[in-house]
Amino acid sequence: MLDVHFWENRYITQNTGWDLAGPSPHFVALLKNPPECLKPGAMAVLGCGRGHDAALFAQHGFQVTGFDYASSAVQEARQRYGQWADFQQVDIFTLSHPDSPFAHQFDYVLEHTCFCAILPKQRTDYLKTVTHLLKPGGSLIGVFWEHDDPDGPPFSSTLEEINTLFGHDFDISSLEERQPANSRRGIERLMILRRKKEL
Repeated sequence: MLDVHFWENRYITQNTGWDLAGPSPHFVALLKNPPECLKPGAMAVLGCGRGHDAALFAQHGFQVTGFDYASSAVQEARQRYGQWADFQQVDIFTLSHPDSPFAHQFDYVLEHTCFCAILPKQRTDYLKTVTHLLKPGGSLIGVFWEHDDPDGPPFSSTLEEINTLFGHDFDISSLEERQPANSRRGIERLMILRRKKEL
């Protein structure tokens, strides 16, 4: 089971191979030359881990709230980057509840190694969470994994699967021309998915 105990144990034992000890090179490159649609605003970071990506965007003027399942991850994020961003321990799937205080509060949701870490059968619930968090016209900025290993985590996702899952509610752009050279080149895909204003 990929429950809170699973992820907490990964942080306690330092078995966090997805953690780059810094922000994703995709996001670093994106912010060096941001597209016109990317202006500072309120941002939620799902599965924020130790907070590297959240802090990067906060340092570029975004108002960032990071959410993670594991208390150890949130504690580390607060210790490292608490002066830049707010970090909360929460099951991200509870953020789509009708009484959530975060409903439609964000201009952006940031995704990196969260979508690939949940069970594929949970992806519809992930979509509900993202849609519930975003304002109409808000954007999901994501780095999605595509690889040949059938097991996980990380669980692979193809461009076709992403289009099928998000295509009804989002306009999708794949930013192939912005892919940085790094050790994950060829298995990561940077995308911006803009929530349609009328759902």
